[in-house]
Amino acid sequence: MYNSYMTLKTLTAAAVLAAVVLTGTVHQARAQATAQPAKPATKNYKDQGEYDIYNEVTKDIVGNNFPKAITDLDTWKSKYPTSDYKDARAVLYVQAYAGAKQFGKAVDAAGELMAKDLDGTFNDPKSGPTDVVKVLFTTCQAIVNIQNPTPEQQAIGAKAAHALLDYNRKPEGVPDAAWADARNQLQTMAKATLMTMAVMPGQQAMAKTPPDCASAETVFTKALADYPDKSFISYNLGRALNCLARANPDKAGEVGPKAIYEFIRAAQMDPTLGGSADGKKISDYADSVYTTFHGSNDGLDAVKAQAKSSPLPPAGFTIETATAVATRKQNEFKEKFPQLAMWLGIKGQLADPANGKQYFDGQLKDAAVPKLKGMLIEGKPACRSKELLVAVPLPDAQGTPTAEITLKLDAALTGKPEAGEIQWEGVPAAFTQDPFMLTMDTEKAKIEGLKSTPCAPPVQKKAAPKKK
Repeated sequence: MYNSYMTLKTLTAAAVLAAVVLTGTVHQARAQATAQPAKPATKNYKDQGEYDIYNEVTKDIVGNNFPKAITDLDTWKSKYPTSDYKDARAVLYVQAYAGAKQFGKAVDAAGELMAKDLDGTFNDPKSGPTDVVKVLFTTCQAIVNIQNPTPEQQAIGAKAAHALLDYNRKPEGVPDAAWADARNQLQTMAKATLMTMAVMPGQQAMAKTPPDCASAETVFTKALADYPDKSFISYNLGRALNCLARANPDKAGEVGPKAIYEFIRAAQMDPTLGGSADGKKISDYADSVYTTFHGSNDGLDAVKAQAKSSPLPPAGFTIETATAVATRKQNEFKEKFPQLAMWLGIKGQLADPANGKQYFDGQLKDAAVPKLKGMLIEGKPACRSKELLVAVPLPDAQGTPTAEITLKLDAALTGKPEAGEIQWEGVPAAFTQDPFMLTMDTEKAKIEGLKSTPCAPPVQKKAAPKKK
């Protein structure tokens, strides 16, 4: 994504600058193709043959035939190694290599020129500044297109970008307003190049096999400090942190939240990453990594607001993992509903199709179970009941609960049990999975909260009248 973004920026800057720099070059080349150009008395072509080669090179470059331009430049250099125009030839080499997409050679050639004093070398008041700008500008274009530049090439590219950023030698005859506009474009190009140089080592580290996550994280963190509003840097820092989390699972809980923060930061600042990505996909991804890590989108809006205000998370920043959330909620549930939590644990093991019966027979049957709480549904028989059907509903359950425990009493009740909440102690005696039902032997005396009403007297049948 980042490479696409920088290519777009580079091409845009080049197009705008063409009117000031490149158009002038074309006009100059066309004039030189038809007539001997004006030149200081101290410089001369060795002979007509050198001029003809020079003229051929300019035609090649004007016609965008850069491979032929390189061939012709090599011929010129071979036949006239000490030409008075070897510095101008060096500029043409830089242009021809870049045009032929031989970006490494373009930077190397520019480095030889930049080892000198460019303004001193190209001191003509009309053409000198244009030649210097051509070298610096083309070097900036070339360095961002090299896949894996050497440290030396990176140094040349950074030097060219800094020089271009500060360059203010106006070509003679160019209006002040036109030069001011051109200089703005040059500075835009220089800044984009410096930004590319800042993240380039990080990109190289991430491209290694295996990726050098730690080095990439260091590079992108520093780059984000220098360019805090660039969402593509935040996104790449998130990638590096994510890489660290995968490489060190033990640190995922610490590093993962920081990666998520940077993805959210990128989505909040510019989800298109500078026009190189689908903004919706980046935003959706940032949301999804948060909800996957946390288990829900609770707290996401707060993190978004925080990420929008700062490029890096504050010290101690963290996001609770889904496992931690579940554990915390489970502990809170146990604290608030200890008897219900205990029953749900028992029920969960009993309901296991593979191991439920084994659990009952091996661990639960005939074992004393701590006091449970539930809702009495009905008694059997309805009056002077010997069994009570009990449900254990969740706190927010709606509708009529389903009985899942049968309390088998040691003696029949004296009345009719009323539906309502009860507590009891009992010993599991039997169990069926389908339908689910646990039977517990229970003493009447160990049931708390049980209410009953007197049983209605039995209806007396009238005796049949005696026959006379």
